[in-house]
Amino acid sequence: MAKPNEIVVIGELNVDLIASGVTTGPILGTEVLATDFNVALGSASAIFACGMARLGHSVTFVSKIGNDDFGHFCLDSLAKRDIATDLIEIDVDSKTGVTVVVSTAQDRAMVTFLGAIAELSLAEIPADIFAGHRHLHLTSYYLQKALQPDFSHLFEAARAAGATTSFDPNSDPTLGRDEKVLEVCRHIDILFLNEDEARLLTGADDIENAGRQLNELCPTVAIKLGAKGAIGFRDGRPVRVEGFKIDAVDSTGAGDSFAAGFVHAFLEGGDLRQCLTIGNACGAFSASRPGGTDGQPDPEELERFLMYASLRA
Repeated sequence: MAKPNEIVVIGELNVDLIASGVTTGPILGTEVLATDFNVALGSASAIFACGMARLGHSVTFVSKIGNDDFGHFCLDSLAKRDIATDLIEIDVDSKTGVTVVVSTAQDRAMVTFLGAIAELSLAEIPADIFAGHRHLHLTSYYLQKALQPDFSHLFEAARAAGATTSFDPNSDPTLGRDEKVLEVCRHIDILFLNEDEARLLTGADDIENAGRQLNELCPTVAIKLGAKGAIGFRDGRPVRVEGFKIDAVDSTGAGDSFAAGFVHAFLEGGDLRQCLTIGNACGAFSASRPGGTDGQPDPEELERFLMYASLRA
């Protein structure tokens, strides 16, 4: 029997159609110009999975796609990164999800067609999926509509099997505040949010108050602050780390690369400051290149990046 992979990611798959180098966001009725365009493997789940694989971890991916060119592009992209794809269902009646990204150096705007992203359900996930795995990561809570009611169950099943867990709900496209997310947070080990998400979810204006509230629900909270770095919470105590100075090209997937770096350090036994620092480095490295996966570091690149940053400090 083959040895199970270390990491299991259950999540969405889509392609990203990325127009980068745009100086202003799109405005209806007008045309803006991009300096570059790429078709890339997208989705928060896939970008996290690729980041973990790039850092040397073996990864199993569970998802659903359509039997179309975009779906096969996703499969091929994962397979090239040695990510196990045998638990990705190909549905002939579905279309693979697509996200159109307009990216500036500072931020991005996205338009997403969900397709199969919204269709993956608990019934399509093997009951013994977590046996032998070290860690489960789930993200895109608001997009995975069929799976949404079962996030807590999946986290509890993973923990019962001895795995640690992490969760990045991402932003709600309706800009609402879903109290059910807070309940999911009670079943995880690590929570990832950005600054706006943390404030919206807790109703707190002060980011430290927001972090402390969330830390009452789960043991570790990491709030991504973009170029300003990140702030983490354990035992109600905040730890701040500064961001790395880079020439940002495309922020697509930088938050998911941050999460991959953080979990990598966490599984290596790093303390909160080390996890935040490695997360920041992976996010910055990603943002310095187009696309969410092409700019992710391997361990040697990460070490060189950190050494160079320390010399510049």
